[in-house]
Amino acid sequence: MTDEDYTKAVQQHLCGFDRQIGIEILEATLTHVHAQLTITPQHLQIHNVVHGGVYSSLVETAGSIGAALAARAMGRTIVGIDNHTSFLRATGQGVLHVEAEPLTVGRRTQVWNSRIVNDQGQLVATGQLRLLCIDAGSLPEASTGEAGSPFRID
Repeated sequence: MTDEDYTKAVQQHLCGFDRQIGIEILEATLTHVHAQLTITPQHLQIHNVVHGGVYSSLVETAGSIGAALAARAMGRTIVGIDNHTSFLRATGQGVLHVEAEPLTVGRRTQVWNSRIVNDQGQLVATGQLRLLCIDAGSLPEASTGEAGSPFRID
């Protein structure tokens, strides 16, 4: 599968919360994920700035996609075990870009670092996601993805 194929497949199979908040995948490979989110009123907290949970979600989604692709290449799947997100600059409009890259991809765990920037290229948040690599068969069927999902291991 080419990097372009991974990106298309991941975007097509976004579901649930990721689709609900409007995450768009621009690039997805085993070593790099780039996604964006256009800020809308639903993303803002009472002071009209992006809610911290949005930044944490971007870190979680970008890191999980990359980790899932890397784990799939080893015949495994992943579950998140730690998400640490730091909020650096308030923003309330425009587009957020998150880029995630692996710090380590091991047989048992992965760690992915993320940077989130605004339209002006200013760093607004950083994050680190730690994931556990497990056998795909150890998750309930509903958790391993729909048939044809790039994350499903048949």
